[in-house]
Amino acid sequence: MSSPLDAKAKGVVFIHQELSLAEELSVAENVYLGELPRRSLGRVDWSKLYADTGNILARLNVGFRAKDVVKDLSIANKQMVEIARALTVEAKAVIFDEPTASLTDTEKTVLFDVIEDLKSRGVGIVYISHRMEEIFSISDRVSVLRDGQYRGTVNTMETNEDEVTQLMIGRSLDLSRDMEEVRVGDVVLEVRGLSCGKLYQDINFEVHEGEVLGFYGLVGAGRTEIAETLFGLRNPTSGTILLDGKEVAIDSPGEAIDAGISLVPEDRKGQGLVLSMNCRDNMTLPQVNDMTVGPFISDGAEVAIFDKYRDKLEIKTPGWQQLVGNLSGGNQQKIVIGKWLSMHPRVLIVDEPTRGIDVGSKSEIHKLIRELAAQGYAVIVISSEMPEVLRVSDRIVAMFHGRI
Repeated sequence: MSSPLDAKAKGVVFIHQELSLAEELSVAENVYLGELPRRSLGRVDWSKLYADTGNILARLNVGFRAKDVVKDLSIANKQMVEIARALTVEAKAVIFDEPTASLTDTEKTVLFDVIEDLKSRGVGIVYISHRMEEIFSISDRVSVLRDGQYRGTVNTMETNEDEVTQLMIGRSLDLSRDMEEVRVGDVVLEVRGLSCGKLYQDINFEVHEGEVLGFYGLVGAGRTEIAETLFGLRNPTSGTILLDGKEVAIDSPGEAIDAGISLVPEDRKGQGLVLSMNCRDNMTLPQVNDMTVGPFISDGAEVAIFDKYRDKLEIKTPGWQQLVGNLSGGNQQKIVIGKWLSMHPRVLIVDEPTRGIDVGSKSEIHKLIRELAAQGYAVIVISSEMPEVLRVSDRIVAMFHGRI
C-alpha cells in the first residue's frame, strides 16, 4: 500500500490517536476528505455529502451536525469525527489507536457497539489501547509490544491483567496506594462563586498545601474550563480567586505562571507542546528567561533540567535533540508534565494526566503526583477515570453539567 488513500481503497482504515482533522472544514468534509462525492464536471455533490455524513452521525448518536465546523467541536466530538471516517467504506480491517481517550462513557458504549457490528460483518479489528478494562472487554486476543519489540500474544479468555502487565513492562505492577496519614497545610488556592457563562456556575472549592484535590465528571462537565480559567485562558463572568488568602486577577497564562500556577493541559498536541521544537527546548520553554548567561541561554542548565526529568519520568527518546513531534503520545505527555514539574509550582493542575500513557508510566506519574503533594505542593487532578481519581486524590470534587 503506497498511501493512506490506497490503504483505505483496499479496505484498511486507520483511526488515529492524535487528531488529524482539518479544523477549518466541516464535519462532512473531514469525514469524506479525499473522496468527496462528485457530480458532473467534477463538482462536489454537497447534498449527497451531507446526507451520507448525517446517516453516519446518526449511527454514532452524536450531538453535532454534518455542516458544523470542526474547530468549534469539543475534543471528544472531534474524536467521534475521526471514528466516523471508518464508516465511510466497506472496510476489511479497521485500526483503532486509543479511540476512547477523550470520550464520555456514553460515547464509549456507542463506539463498542459499532465495533461489535463491524466484527459481526466480518471486519477485522486492531484495537490499540493502554486501558486494560477495554482490552479485556472487546478483544479476542492480545498482542503486546514493549520498547518497539514484540513480546507475545495471548488469548484474552485465557489470561489476566497481571500476565499482560508483565509482558508490557517486564514486571508485576502494584496499583495499591499506601494509606499513610496525609498532613495538609494551609489553604493555597481558594475559589469562591466562580462562574463562566454556561460553561460552569457558582464553583466553590479550596486546595491545601500537601493535598491532591481530584475533579471527576464526564467530558463536558466543566472541569477543563475551570482549569483554563485558573490558568488565565478564560475570563470568568463572576467569582473570586484567592492565593494564600489574597484575591488575585489572572488574565493570562504568564500571570498564572508568575503566581505559581501551572497547567498540564488535556490537549497536549494543541496546547502543551511545540511539535517542531526538540525535547529540551519544550521542557524548558517557560523558564528560558531564568537560564541566561548574559545575552545567551545556558545550554548546560537546559540539558540538566531535561536529563533530570527524562530519567525521573522514564521518557523514551534518543536524546534531547529529538523533535517532540516524533515521540509517541505517551512520551509527549511526559515532556509536558516534566516541563511544569521543573517549574516547582505552588499549584499544579493536571488535566487527564495519563491520557494515552502505558500502565507502567501511569503508575510512575501517579507516584510523582503523590510525591509532589508530600513535598507541599497543592495539586489538582482532573480525570475521567474513576480508579485514577481514587488512587491519587485526598478529596474528590464531582461535577455535572457545570456545577459541583
